[in-house]
Amino acid sequence: MLRKLEDLALDNSFAALPADFYTRLPAQAPQAPRLLHANAAAAALIGLDPAQLQSEAFLAVASGQQPLPGGDTLAAVYSGHQFGVWAGQLGDGRAHLLGEVRGPQGNWELQLKGAGRTPYSRMGDGRAVLRSSVREYLASEAMHGLGIPTTRALSLVTSQEPVMRETRETAAIVLRMAPSFVRFGSFEHWASLRRTDHLRTLVDYVIDRFYPECRDAAGEHGDVLALLREVSRRTASLMADWQAVGFCHGVMNTDNMSILGLTLDYGPFGFMDGFDLGHICNHSDSQGRYSWSRQPSVGLWNLYRLAGSLHALGVDADDLRAVLQEYEATFTQAFHARMGSKLGLSGWQEGDEALVDDLLRLMHGSRADFTLTFRSLADAVRGETGAFTQRFMEPEAAQSWWQRLSARHDADGRTGAARAAAMDRVNPLYVLRNHLAEQAIRAAAEGDAGEIERLLQVLSKPCEIQPHAEAYAAPAPDWAAHLEISCSS
Repeated sequence: MLRKLEDLALDNSFAALPADFYTRLPAQAPQAPRLLHANAAAAALIGLDPAQLQSEAFLAVASGQQPLPGGDTLAAVYSGHQFGVWAGQLGDGRAHLLGEVRGPQGNWELQLKGAGRTPYSRMGDGRAVLRSSVREYLASEAMHGLGIPTTRALSLVTSQEPVMRETRETAAIVLRMAPSFVRFGSFEHWASLRRTDHLRTLVDYVIDRFYPECRDAAGEHGDVLALLREVSRRTASLMADWQAVGFCHGVMNTDNMSILGLTLDYGPFGFMDGFDLGHICNHSDSQGRYSWSRQPSVGLWNLYRLAGSLHALGVDADDLRAVLQEYEATFTQAFHARMGSKLGLSGWQEGDEALVDDLLRLMHGSRADFTLTFRSLADAVRGETGAFTQRFMEPEAAQSWWQRLSARHDADGRTGAARAAAMDRVNPLYVLRNHLAEQAIRAAAEGDAGEIERLLQVLSKPCEIQPHAEAYAAPAPDWAAHLEISCSS
């Protein structure tokens, strides 16, 4: 049943936690806000009638002019490690949680990003700018299209209110959605303050709301260890997802790591064009801490920070370490499964890892386009080997590798047509390349949401060939090499 905005069923469970967990305060709307785009697919998640998205009442909520009817607006406190260094107290410096809505298939928290200062803004202005807001709006839906766990985006509001970053920009607000915005840093916060009462409250809240199966785990602190195990499993799976599509998050601080294993806080992210094992998508990451090849190990490093927080509850350190020692095998299994499917293998066998590693080395040496190289493998299965080998500076080496994969396919048993079709279902043709996002940003700056709408349509079905979408599957143009994405937003 579709509902009007004022008829949504709200829960507000996070707001029921003790007052130390947040600060209640209203959002601050920018000057003369305008709805640039709203996402009917995300509205369906909370049972909201899509006709409501064009109403003045919805704009008032999405811009921060009015609270969500029945909501409880607040900004959450948390802490975290940023670029490997303890940063102390952080929190929602430009985000306002509006409330939690009971949807047809689960609850969703609604949060404004860019809706003004909070007690956790530190030196910030509490605003988000148009370029980063368009990128997050598109990225969350692109990741959903790829089947990768992520926050979602409901609306994008713009304003001509000036915001100063490296240059003068304009303000924008994303209304984003997630079952929960609790992150690793939420646990670090209470552990660092030695508030084990609040730490236990947070553990209980997360288990009861999202991991009830952990409550039945046996042994002293069994529920806490079971929680860590499940979060570790989800994080490992998420890292495998990112690696398999050439996605770089760019700022994997512990305050940007979701306790639910979601892709959270899109900042200086990027999908690789030319493949580089050490690709750094964040211009601010001068040391390459969050490069593509390091993401899985950073995921584990962050889990150790989470485990360290749980240790404050009296959980044995060796027991915590034993749980985290499962991470590498979990990631490896998930990564192998994804890469095996991309190569057209029906199962993983000894020797397949060498096939993957050697392909990545070839791609690295030629800076071969990540997305299109994997997509071309199905064409090679159909007999068009040139579609694959032409992507390399040494086509003979690529041909030699292809012959090895073909021999592996021959031993696998499936027909070529079935194999190619299966490969096309897992190797996307369309991803949110930086230049595509940039084109949408430039149009949005002129008040034109048409490119955002076209991208959302294409990226919702990234593996299906779509009519009149050739430009969205083309390699990045030369000018895209000069785009720089940083932490500034």
